[in-house]
Amino acid sequence: MGQVAIVTGGSSGIGAAAAAYLAAHGCTVYEFSRHEKSGCASVRHVTADVTDEASVAAAVQSVLAAEGRIDILLNNAGFGISGAAEFTSVEEARRQLEVNFWGMVRVTRAVLPVMRAQRGGRIVNTSSVAAVTPIPFQTYYSVSKAAINSFTMSVGNEVRPYGIRISAVMPGDTRTGFTDARARSFAGDGEYGGRISRSVAKMEKDERGGAAASVVGAALGRAALSKSRKVFYTVGFVYQLVIFLMRLLPSTAANAILGKMYAE
Repeated sequence: MGQVAIVTGGSSGIGAAAAAYLAAHGCTVYEFSRHEKSGCASVRHVTADVTDEASVAAAVQSVLAAEGRIDILLNNAGFGISGAAEFTSVEEARRQLEVNFWGMVRVTRAVLPVMRAQRGGRIVNTSSVAAVTPIPFQTYYSVSKAAINSFTMSVGNEVRPYGIRISAVMPGDTRTGFTDARARSFAGDGEYGGRISRSVAKMEKDERGGAAASVVGAALGRAALSKSRKVFYTVGFVYQLVIFLMRLLPSTAANAILGKMYAE
């Protein structure tokens, strides 16, 4: 029997590519998203809002009722905001974490009792290179991904005795609709000497020249199907090297490099 998988944010971009990859590799795949249905005929759509606990619980129960088990959860729902931390409202920062971090928490909490009862399961969280290399003027996005990494490591140890493995995949720049959907704010650009708009323009140029969604989605799918106990996966040799150097260098030097790249 193929494994039963849930992919959040699976209607477009990286999530849709990951869902299609899992379906092509024999999984029964359900994608959770608020509005859109999956463009892949072999992926089943369930309407769910990761910011609503009741919606998440109902969606997970519908999969369990249909399949009797849940083997894989791929937490991918998320969006980005950009702007100076000083000029970003607390409400907007909360919304960023509400989807990217707390959305992941809600779906994971709904699935864990099922996996514990099964004595097994696989959870993969979509993080980002920004979790390890916090990007100026993407502060709250970087914070949300760093929180995902901490959650992945800590909860992974909590549930390991039940045969549940949790990992996070850290993509770098990727060509998706994520770039155009980003909530941009250039408030304070004058006070910051135009550095906000310059930083965001560079960042978005890098994203548009990044890896295809299909490449990153396949990496997520491979991680979900892997039997390895590896905690973190980084997509692409260049980003693997970047993260290695950021961890190797003294923090002052590493942060100075990031500032040179994105804050001048």
